[in-house]
Amino acid sequence: MPETIRVLIADDEAEIRAALADLIASEDSLELVGAARDAGEAVELAWANRPDVALLDVRMPGGGGLRAARGILRRSPETRVLALSAHQDRATVLQMLGAGAIGYLVKGVAAEEIVVAIERAGRGQTSVSSEVMAGVVRELTTRLRREKVGASQVREKTARIRRAIEGAGLSLVYQPIFDLGRRTVVGHEALARFALPPDRPPDDWFAEAGEIALKLDLELVAIRMALPDLVRIPDDAYLSLNVSHRTAMSAELIEAIDATPVDRLVVEITEHEQVEDYDALIPALDRLRSRGGRIAIDDAGAGFASLRHTLRLSPDIIKLDISLTHRIDQQRGQRALAAALISFAEAMGMQIVAEGIETEAELDTLLGLGVRYGQGFFLARPAPIP
Repeated sequence: MPETIRVLIADDEAEIRAALADLIASEDSLELVGAARDAGEAVELAWANRPDVALLDVRMPGGGGLRAARGILRRSPETRVLALSAHQDRATVLQMLGAGAIGYLVKGVAAEEIVVAIERAGRGQTSVSSEVMAGVVRELTTRLRREKVGASQVREKTARIRRAIEGAGLSLVYQPIFDLGRRTVVGHEALARFALPPDRPPDDWFAEAGEIALKLDLELVAIRMALPDLVRIPDDAYLSLNVSHRTAMSAELIEAIDATPVDRLVVEITEHEQVEDYDALIPALDRLRSRGGRIAIDDAGAGFASLRHTLRLSPDIIKLDISLTHRIDQQRGQRALAAALISFAEAMGMQIVAEGIETEAELDTLLGLGVRYGQGFFLARPAPIP
């Protein structure tokens, strides 16, 4: 510790500045090198005087002690910062300590405690008032407990998804897509099924895989399982694969379908996720098209669906979401929106496929609106390819 500790004080209250200045002047081991009224002035004085210790008011103008601490340590990294505040909320304490302060004092502590804290700071030792120490310990304990629980949950999720990726409990079924007028099958949509605990919808499995950065791997496993079944589908029917836009942009997808007749594949891009980078997605979809593949927008009318999104991707097929087709025979608004999408698709040379057809009334209404293709439980349930 230096023989004399050079101290900077910063507080917007003149009385406190004066009291601190008098306290420092009364101690032979301390020397006052500056007194600031706000965060900006504190940073400038620290830059000019390079104090050993800066005693900073947490709530002063100009950004408070947090801004002052960061600025001082950036310009004068050898300075030790002590926070001084009338408040003892845990969030403020942790913010200041996180910004580089090595001590936190509550205004009103004894003068001797302030002197001791400054001397300890001059030696690089920490000081925290007893009034806030218990709260800090509780906050840190709670945070560590939360982090421990979070880490445990991530491990459990990762183990579940890894089991599925390795093939345990993962299977595929196929839902036929019909020419509604002729009642003939024109395609088969591959759908993943999970026979693993917990029992939940497939979308939840893929969503959880996304939370731990394994969605690409899980989608690719499902795709690789589906591709061999293409030989069991009649030559005049296609295989439809569901992928997220991130998987559609991946080199791994191109590798997975490399030995497949791509002209018999439809890649469905779900609209439940917002696309962050159209400039990367569009060229990736163009590469699929250049090999004969077709692009479908899945779940149109739900999620982030929009005509602008459709225009950007220029799909070959627009799939009407079940939220539009369910009870469409009874809902005028749904019929109006479906009619608008159908007219748009016709003008753009795109096909419409209606999803989720569950009743004859829904089927008749869709046919009346001009929908030619569709799928749903009324027509056929998902099942393995014979």
